[in-house]
Amino acid sequence: MAAAIVFAIISLSTLRLTDAQNVGFSVELIHRDSIKSPFYNPFETTFDRVTNAFRHSFSRVHRFYPNSITTTEANPDIIVNTGEYLMNISLGTPSFSVVALADTGSDLIWTQCSPCSQCFKQDAPLFDPTESSTYRKMSCSSNSCENIQGGICASPTDTSCIYSVTYGDNSFSKGDIAYDTLTLGSTTGQAVALPDTIIGCGNNNAGTFSGKASGIIGLGGGEISLINQLGSPINGKFSYCLLPMTQIGKSSKMNFGSNAIVSGPGTVSTPLSEKSPTTFYFLTLKAISAGTQRIEFKGSSFGTDEGNIVIDLGTTLTLLPSDFYSQLESAMESQFNGIRAQGPKGFNLCYVAIHEFEAPEVTVHFANADVKLKTLNIFVNVDDSTACFAFSPAQNIAIYGNLAQMNFLIGYDTKSQTVSFKSTDCSKN
Repeated sequence: MAAAIVFAIISLSTLRLTDAQNVGFSVELIHRDSIKSPFYNPFETTFDRVTNAFRHSFSRVHRFYPNSITTTEANPDIIVNTGEYLMNISLGTPSFSVVALADTGSDLIWTQCSPCSQCFKQDAPLFDPTESSTYRKMSCSSNSCENIQGGICASPTDTSCIYSVTYGDNSFSKGDIAYDTLTLGSTTGQAVALPDTIIGCGNNNAGTFSGKASGIIGLGGGEISLINQLGSPINGKFSYCLLPMTQIGKSSKMNFGSNAIVSGPGTVSTPLSEKSPTTFYFLTLKAISAGTQRIEFKGSSFGTDEGNIVIDLGTTLTLLPSDFYSQLESAMESQFNGIRAQGPKGFNLCYVAIHEFEAPEVTVHFANADVKLKTLNIFVNVDDSTACFAFSPAQNIAIYGNLAQMNFLIGYDTKSQTVSFKSTDCSKN
């Protein structure tokens, strides 16, 4: 990006973002079960939604196994049938609305485009790049094409850069890598337009994709993620504050730049570990305490020491290696005198919850940061009379899910390589 500080007004309600310092803005972060979401189903019960969230968690797991991630999967990861939060964005000039899944486990900003030789059916119209005056394909010979994992030349005679990705369930997506203006609607002021954003324009896609969302916003740590493409204006900072499950009808917020600083009393910070793939945000988990019992964490498939757990916005439950989980479950049982209940398939530890109850204190001990969880982070109500432990075994994987993150202001600083946690009432944030 250019070194000059430039803000050009596109319209009375939009700022054109090219390069600046100390820019701050916030956007809506919509839970997939919110009434604002295209996934919203008024006939689903709490039981249905929690069960679906549990299923979504495990449908994402394969992308985090190191042995299952190829070089073409690691950065442009675009599985669109999973993920729990959405953002409204616009592409092109004039702007075209896209409902996209916000995903800290992906980098590529991607949507289906017309003409489409093979597309999965989506509810919203397809983005037509020929209608955008600012759309242009990326040259096959550009350094950017060479640096994008999955970016290739279609043929010796084709001068445009394309991407091609295939997943473990045989879902695939192929299309053009291009530049266009991306606009984010701000809740704190004028909408923010980012010109020349690298996007994927998919025109050959099939598999287990959902038609409810028509794209993805990659918020990972790779070069082509939204975070890195926003560049110096946000100085590598973004944060979010997730509302509890009981308030998912309202919108959470995602903040960028100066709006994303997490500080003040009660803030704790832990280092980000630089590991491969760069898409994922790796933290270091030392132990988890349940009441008076502390269980030391001996590692996962990500490693035994630094960077042994991934923090992820799109996974609901906190997933832990089976042996470690068993010790944690036993500790919870020994600390809690509730009446055991039968929960949905896959939930191992459930209790009768006709009235509100206080769970044993659980503290997640990250490197240099002790995060004390509340009952809403530890147990999830699966129906009117049952609450289940929001942690689950998952072979040797470790993912810190979004239930554990609710009612915390969580800030990522990719420049200083830290993630900060501050207990917060997100309905007032």
